[in-house]
Amino acid sequence: MIPTTRQLKKAARIILVGAPGVGKGTQTERLLTRFPELASISSGDLLRENVRNKTPLGLKAEATMQSGNLVPDSMILDLISSEFKSKGWMTASSPSSISSSASFILDGFPRTATQASTLDSLIPVNFVVQLVTPPSVILSRIASRWIHEPSGRVYNIGFNTPKVSGKDDITGEPLTQREDDSVETWTQRLRKFEETSKALLEHYQRKGCLWRVEGDTSDEISPKLFAEIERKFC
Repeated sequence: MIPTTRQLKKAARIILVGAPGVGKGTQTERLLTRFPELASISSGDLLRENVRNKTPLGLKAEATMQSGNLVPDSMILDLISSEFKSKGWMTASSPSSISSSASFILDGFPRTATQASTLDSLIPVNFVVQLVTPPSVILSRIASRWIHEPSGRVYNIGFNTPKVSGKDDITGEPLTQREDDSVETWTQRLRKFEETSKALLEHYQRKGCLWRVEGDTSDEISPKLFAEIERKFC
């Protein structure tokens, strides 16, 4: 699916919420192609980049992680603020004021209602998408997913089946399954997601910016998502 591009007429500040394996990454890629004004802001990528580049924030985060502690929400917000400043969306003189041209998909943060409340003071998120696919469908998808580890190529039996069973199409090397692509691991991650997401979704429901979309596949969900964004922001 290669969507035609559309121009946003209003700033879209988007968060995608969904169970592990629901296809948030796929939807993000498609949205970035469909709406070129959107940028993807990944808190995990920002953290890794700052640690790698040994920025003051990165050094502080690395020291926190090396001591066995989680990076606090305030530090993640500092990373996001710093990224917004580097893009010219926010100024040091007015840190609580975000440019009206800033349109983005925020990935990896917030994950809890507490984080969402903290984020509200920094960024006026205006569209939160709850992606819903039945757990049985996601489990079936995960169980049939195989990868060629050296290249990262992904195969799905029945959707993108390898030409020779168990072998990479290009090199002929054996395919493997990720350790976390197991029913037990996914079920644990789903339980954790459900525990934290309920209050998060309720938070955005109260703010009036939550929208739910259902589908068994990414191809089923994408057209509905595009149409809603076009209705709201184009």
